[in-house]
Amino acid sequence: MKIEAIKNQKNFLEFVIKGERHTFPSLLKSKLLEDNSVEFVSYKLEHPMDKDSVFVVKTKGKTAKKALTEACKEIGTELEEFNKSMKKAMK
Repeated sequence: MKIEAIKNQKNFLEFVIKGERHTFPSLLKSKLLEDNSVEFVSYKLEHPMDKDSVFVVKTKGKTAKKALTEACKEIGTELEEFNKSMKKAMK
């Protein structure tokens, strides 16, 4: 997965997630919405045939970079837990 920064400000990030349409951007958006410091988060596809998502995060009280980093760590932890549970169930 490749990320291309568009805007990198203290409380505002805009970036492109290359090669991702809805699966990961939707997961990331959902996780960020759980954070009370996130005022706005969304992503869009410029065209229905695009393979890249433009992602926007706006925060208050916490930097956008920190909110994004924390959300990614939480997703990683949840995926590890899922993997362990799946291995246990599939024995």
